[in-house]
Amino acid sequence: MGTGRPPEPWAMLMTELMVSDFPRSLAFWTGPLGFSVAFERPGQDFACLSRPEGAQVMIYQRDGDWETGPMEPPYGRGAIVQVYVSDVEQVHRAVLASGVTPYVELREKWRDWGDRLGGQREFLVQDPDGYLVMVAQRLGERPLP
Repeated sequence: MGTGRPPEPWAMLMTELMVSDFPRSLAFWTGPLGFSVAFERPGQDFACLSRPEGAQVMIYQRDGDWETGPMEPPYGRGAIVQVYVSDVEQVHRAVLASGVTPYVELREKWRDWGDRLGGQREFLVQDPDGYLVMVAQRLGERPLP
């Protein structure tokens, strides 16, 4: 039986990550990345995690189900999980303090949004299974140059 409650509101699109060491992954996501357990199924090594800003992700111990091909580290090749936070510098410091080296260091990035530029401070880090996670804080918008 599960403990806790699904987050409110429940995201209409949520990533569910297969992990090779559930306790290690749970410690990473709830430690330096600052997620909390909203709902879990302890007997299945499954947790739905959330952040106060609304980001949600599920993790569960690999069990052979739903694997569409060989699982070789790093997992998630070709996918980036984006997490928007209210204080990216605080999360960056927590990641560094945990001994994890970012894949891409903290930077300011402005991207073309069609009729304007959208900015954010961001860094990228790999979780214990190699999933690439972009942690970002929006900076706002500005006109195209």
